[in-house]
Amino acid sequence: MDRRSFLVMTAAASVVIPLAGHAISAPVEYTPGLVTKKLKAGETVFLDFKASWCTTCKAQERVLDALKAENPAYEQAITFINVDWDQYGTDPLTKSLKIPRRSTLVVLKGDAELGRIVADTSTASIKALMDTALTAASA
Repeated sequence: MDRRSFLVMTAAASVVIPLAGHAISAPVEYTPGLVTKKLKAGETVFLDFKASWCTTCKAQERVLDALKAENPAYEQAITFINVDWDQYGTDPLTKSLKIPRRSTLVVLKGDAELGRIVADTSTASIKALMDTALTAASA
């Protein structure tokens, strides 16, 4: 291996290896019956009702991703599920939870709703909801 190749590979490794510890795993995509299955298994579920065209949803997603990167415990303890509003906006789950619109975040554990945010993109509000989920998952 020549010196140039070695330097390029070393530089690439110095960038990729630290990022590997902070990788954000993709949330599970909703399918009917999934939430019931996860709740019955004792999991804490964080639902993100979103649409690909929704700017508020994208802002919430950026905050969620940043908070997950800061604290890996969120993804280790909480089941994050994306619910596509365009496909499941009239689904029985959406109706039973009385979800008013896309850009709604909901935390569930067992038979209880632990918290909800509608169209709020503030880091403090989303972090508080995620902390609620983390506390429930740890209990």
